[in-house]
Amino acid sequence: MKMGMMQGRLVPPAPGRFQCFPRDGWGREFQLAAQVGLDCIEWIFDAHGEDVNPIATSSGLARMRDLARDSGVGVFSVCADWFMDFPLVRAEPEALAHREQVLGWLLGRCQELGANRVVVPFVDASRIGTAAEMDQVVQSLERVLPVAEATGVELHLETSLAPAAFKAMLDRLPHPLLKANYDSGNSSSLGYAPREEFAAYGGRIGSIHVKDRVLGGGTVPLGTGGADFGALFAAMAGVGYRGDLILQVARGDAGNEVAWAQANRAWVLERLAAAGVVFP
Repeated sequence: MKMGMMQGRLVPPAPGRFQCFPRDGWGREFQLAAQVGLDCIEWIFDAHGEDVNPIATSSGLARMRDLARDSGVGVFSVCADWFMDFPLVRAEPEALAHREQVLGWLLGRCQELGANRVVVPFVDASRIGTAAEMDQVVQSLERVLPVAEATGVELHLETSLAPAAFKAMLDRLPHPLLKANYDSGNSSSLGYAPREEFAAYGGRIGSIHVKDRVLGGGTVPLGTGGADFGALFAAMAGVGYRGDLILQVARGDAGNEVAWAQANRAWVLERLAAAGVVFP
């Protein structure tokens, strides 16, 4: 098990944006993450930073690998927020085909980088709302899975589906390279209970985003929203979860990112220990 930080949380936010690829500060985050005691950074590939994201070029990938080696902070995952703006749902055939090609391309970039998973969001504007939309998503993922096989990179789905509906979707996609991303903040905002979610699809959870949200609302500091972290960490122990934990926590004061990250890391470690989860 490794603990990491969502990219951009260790530098001040871009004006008007809560989460995005940090166009100006991405290189500094490796040493800052090492200072915090984190193992990894979850990279962001989004429309905002698409034109300058180093993951798109050979020289950029080389720079990322150098920074990871020098800092000891890896990049094992990519959060594909690009699909928030261009989702694999509610799209005409030509647009959908292009989006599937982008996902396949991103899997290839991850293979070159050495990252092992891409997290694809189906929440908010990219949510799955109907049976027909679920059919469309399943069919798109089936077309992309051969690329996942060729690259060895996993697809992790982050959805707003209720436990039974998400299980039904995963049952239609039994491929070992397709897994669930569990987001504690999204679940608490939607009123889902960790015990029910893990009972439904806990064995398919491959990665976890740690954050807190109020019921029906936005992200708040850990422990101040509706997320039941005691139940979550107990459920993790129950299924023997050994994947990564990525801190996607509420932002603190600009300029105080490192101290805020250290406090959040300590908060999570304390509660993991209380739940009997052994963290290296």
